[in-house]
Amino acid sequence: MTNNPVGWHVELEFEEDSQHTRAAALVRLPDGSEVRSRGYASRHPADSNQPKVGEEVAGARALNDMATKLLTKAHDEIDDASGRTSHPLA
Repeated sequence: MTNNPVGWHVELEFEEDSQHTRAAALVRLPDGSEVRSRGYASRHPADSNQPKVGEEVAGARALNDMATKLLTKAHDEIDDASGRTSHPLA
């Protein structure tokens, strides 16, 4: 087995107002395909305004959505190559 390092770069962008944070995530894979996802966070009116926390929540939700999309993509590729249905563990 040869050891050729592979890396992925995930981009996260945020849009915020005083009550909401929206995150958009993008990863470009070595095969040229892209996976995009989104995440949202809302601040409760009683909470203090902490943009960093909103970014962390919205970013985590976007990355969680991306993980689900990547698992689906991988299983679709397994199914196409094997001619059978694979079953994700999660």
